[in-house]
Amino acid sequence: MYSPAAEMHAVGFTMRKSIGLVLVPTIMLALPSFAPVQTRGQAHAQQLEDAKTNKTSFTPHDLSGVWNFFPGLPGQGISETPGKDPPPMTPWAQARYDAAKPGFGPKAKPGEKNDPILECDPPGMPRILFYLSDYEIVQTPDRMFMFFERDHAWRQIWMDGRGHPKDSEPTFMGHSIGAWEGDTFVVDTVGFNDKSWLDAFGNPHSDEMHLIERYKRVDRNTLTIQLVIDDPKAYTRTWVGDTKIYKLLPPEQAVVEELYCIRSEEQAFTNRIRIPANAKQPDK
Repeated sequence: MYSPAAEMHAVGFTMRKSIGLVLVPTIMLALPSFAPVQTRGQAHAQQLEDAKTNKTSFTPHDLSGVWNFFPGLPGQGISETPGKDPPPMTPWAQARYDAAKPGFGPKAKPGEKNDPILECDPPGMPRILFYLSDYEIVQTPDRMFMFFERDHAWRQIWMDGRGHPKDSEPTFMGHSIGAWEGDTFVVDTVGFNDKSWLDAFGNPHSDEMHLIERYKRVDRNTLTIQLVIDDPKAYTRTWVGDTKIYKLLPPEQAVVEELYCIRSEEQAFTNRIRIPANAKQPDK
């Protein structure tokens, strides 16, 4: 079901469907007959150790594989937003931010939510990169494709030397072109609409947003991404994000499953779970 997975992400849960486990910050549940459960921190530490000892070679210019976002351990400063230190907003963006009513975070209030994804609107870029659901990168000579488990969304990044079209219809994903700078793959995207949030906290963007993503495969199992957002209509200076970490899933877990947003299920989950939960929360 789409909605429970989305809601669990919103409060920091991780669903590992492929191994039948649910990991939460302080509780570990495992179905019978499965191997002992590791905490996310333990699993990450093991991944780092495996990366150090892994003798399998990798090609820095090959980003292919199924990846999953790793928000990091406490104190590492890896956030589920472009970066921890957003620049000052313009009056236009501040008005939009003030009107946003996210489901969690410092602005969350019981019973008040207007996150566009609750209406099954696409998360857009770069927000879709911050979900704990998997995504797959597939490379061809002239294009790179990203297939997201979330909403079964996908994007294409042109690598054939073309530029951006001079006049195109704004979209949630925008128009992307990419090129290698050494071992870093740089993606340049424009042509966005302004219907999505940058993250789950309600930070806005405009249709003038220019997004730069810098991808680097630092070892066989680790991909890093840094975001740079230039949006003069929304922010008074460029927003340079922190470095995001993504881990390569092993073959037995590398399955991008069906995770559509279905509006009827979204509303049913709201009535069954969200509204009762909000009613039990004290007013802030």
